[in-house]
Amino acid sequence: MAIVVNLDVMMAKRKMSVTELANKVDITMANLSILKNNKAKAVRFTTLDAICRALDCQPGDILEYVKEEDDG
Repeated sequence: MAIVVNLDVMMAKRKMSVTELANKVDITMANLSILKNNKAKAVRFTTLDAICRALDCQPGDILEYVKEEDDG
């Protein structure tokens, strides 16, 4: 996937645990872990907004586009 979620990096910078962020964002720890581990297929803007608010960051601090290498 070309979009990488750097949520773990921002959480470490803010010294925030998965439990604490899940409570602030009002999301289950399971769903937050899916997002944090790059397993999510989509994220709602309302969830992204809440995460950015809780971590005091920009969406670009969490989401990164990484160009996939072409095999051909």
